[in-house]
Amino acid sequence: MVTIKDVAREAGVSVATVSRVLNGSGPVSAQTGERIREVAGRLRYVPHGGARSLITRKTHTLGVLLPDLYGEFFSEVIRGMDDTAQRQGFHLLISRAHADKHGIETAMRAMRGRVDGVVAMSPDLDAESLLNVPSMLPVVVLCSAPRGDSADCLTIDNYAGSKAMVGHLISLGHKRIAIITGAARNYDAAERMRGYRSALRQAAIAADGALAVQGGFTESGGYAAALQLLAVTPRPTAIFAANDSMAIGALSALRESGVRVPEDMAIAGFDDIPLARYMDPPLSTVRVPTYELGARAVEILLHGIRNQNHHARHRERVSTELVVRRSCGAVPGRSPQR
Repeated sequence: MVTIKDVAREAGVSVATVSRVLNGSGPVSAQTGERIREVAGRLRYVPHGGARSLITRKTHTLGVLLPDLYGEFFSEVIRGMDDTAQRQGFHLLISRAHADKHGIETAMRAMRGRVDGVVAMSPDLDAESLLNVPSMLPVVVLCSAPRGDSADCLTIDNYAGSKAMVGHLISLGHKRIAIITGAARNYDAAERMRGYRSALRQAAIAADGALAVQGGFTESGGYAAALQLLAVTPRPTAIFAANDSMAIGALSALRESGVRVPEDMAIAGFDDIPLARYMDPPLSTVRVPTYELGARAVEILLHGIRNQNHHARHRERVSTELVVRRSCGAVPGRSPQR
């Protein structure tokens, strides 16, 4: 295995000079630098990442903790993170962490010393869950709003998006609008429920508890919730699912039950995952710029790393957009009535 000493001996320079050239960390003449790079290439020398990290105290690796790795939402978030990180010379260390406080803290401890910063996405994560992280390690909390000043955070404007979609369904004449909610104690789910209730209240429509069924953000949960809603009397005329996965499950349940969409029942989702536009009928939804969400989380984290975590904490919210397709019975592209 070729070492940095072999490169130095072949190039006729010191180990420190080779290190400065390969790390770009100090002044070396152009001629010397060119000779060292030529020798390193010819010998196929690859710097040892662990040794470099001990010297520089930088791993050029970003930790990513997600509650799940399955589904189009998470794959798009990861793609945005990875593209942005690689452009800046960083790589990702991705782990699935349970949403409970113990799971998050365990995953954080496992990443200690292996990463320069962490993006943590957990609906129940609060500032207390970050207490076991070294104080100089930058952390960006994604899709949650931690208390205190321990970390940067990036959230989705769930409330406005949900309110806009339910308002749109109301503008189409629906008054019995059901909601398939996300997981319990989930920040995004709570905000989408808040938007749903606000839209009903603004239209002077009384909320009916029988029309709110939990779906857990999964296709199977949406399927089961739709069957439960079909048993309600009188039936809802529209269903708003708090994410597209549940909406897709609900579409399957309605189709198997002989309920036509949108003729007999309108349906809408949230997220605008790539599959949504290819459903039959195409799914009306609230677009979240998922790729950009991941990319922006990494940008914020890199800012914290460059400033050694001595920076004013970011509190950012990503806007959403209403996407109208045939599943709600409206003309595609139509804007909601205000």
